[in-house]
Amino acid sequence: MRVIGVIGGGQLARMMIGPAIELGLELRVLAETSDSSARDRATSVGDFRDLETVLAFARDVDVITFDHEHVPTEIIVALEEAGVAVRPSSAALAVAQDKIVMRRLLDELGHPLPVWGVAETMADVTRFLDANGGRIVVKAPRGGYDGKGVAVVTGADQVTTWLNQGPVLMEEMVDFSRELAQLVARRPSGETAVWPVVETTQANGVCAEVILPAPTDGGRILADAAELGRQIAIDLGVTGVLAVELFETTDGRLLVNELAMRPHNSGHVTIEGSVTSQFEQHLRAICDVPLGSTVSRHPWAVMVNVFGAMDTGRYSRLTQSSDVKLHNYGKEPRSGRKVGHVTATGTDVVDTASRARAVAENFRTDI
Repeated sequence: MRVIGVIGGGQLARMMIGPAIELGLELRVLAETSDSSARDRATSVGDFRDLETVLAFARDVDVITFDHEHVPTEIIVALEEAGVAVRPSSAALAVAQDKIVMRRLLDELGHPLPVWGVAETMADVTRFLDANGGRIVVKAPRGGYDGKGVAVVTGADQVTTWLNQGPVLMEEMVDFSRELAQLVARRPSGETAVWPVVETTQANGVCAEVILPAPTDGGRILADAAELGRQIAIDLGVTGVLAVELFETTDGRLLVNELAMRPHNSGHVTIEGSVTSQFEQHLRAICDVPLGSTVSRHPWAVMVNVFGAMDTGRYSRLTQSSDVKLHNYGKEPRSGRKVGHVTATGTDVVDTASRARAVAENFRTDI
């Protein structure tokens, strides 16, 4: 039996547990706290920023992978130098960990990006604002996610605090018609598999809904997104699941927004929507065994996140929508926190989305 070590005890690690059991793998988790979402497999509790803690956790596993991208690069490199198989590798993960590194490398590789720049001074911000319509997006290079570390600014003075902490990434305000996400899996041998691109809807900078596949009048967007995602995975030498977040512009182009080298919120819909979920596929990929089919099991699948608190006293309401699946992350309630999701499948996208939203609203409780 292969032993998989997951650094991070969030919902992504939690959702790997079932597929690991089905594949005959032992899953161990280094969780941040004893009440982490993946506590059922938390064989260790400790700080992922502490080298000795991470090395001790990795000592008896065959492969290390991640629930998040916040593990310091020097920790990952030390694991590799100690002979531990780390997937994705430190070189690949570094691209997702630092947005400036990501932009530079994708630019060098010729992948489509928004107009971007790096600011080290307020004068840099002013010049970029003047060149891009007086309204831009700034991003912290590291650590930002789910709307954190991102701001829309119209004046250099709004970036003063950011610049005191180091360089910031600047981007044009993209005139986009919708946001998409392309999931790709790649194993060390080079085999790749792509799911149909999904459409995502954001609320306050956080993914709120996902439609599989992205509605389209033709196949061009599906084909273009699949090829772009696959080529990025190959170019970066990714092992495991890669999520490529995309803008579809009003004139029909695709631009790369963000990368995540792990299972991703936009891929939760694949649990019910696809023959092989992103979680099973990630485990297959990091173990370097043949990848599973990514064919959709239904014409449409729609996932809706539940934020804040999950009212577990309402389970009886599932009888009203017995074909809608609920996923509870076992998290403590907190305003704006993703605590679960629901997924509906069907033959009509409007009806499928409506059923998913109704069940998500049943379980959501304001705090």
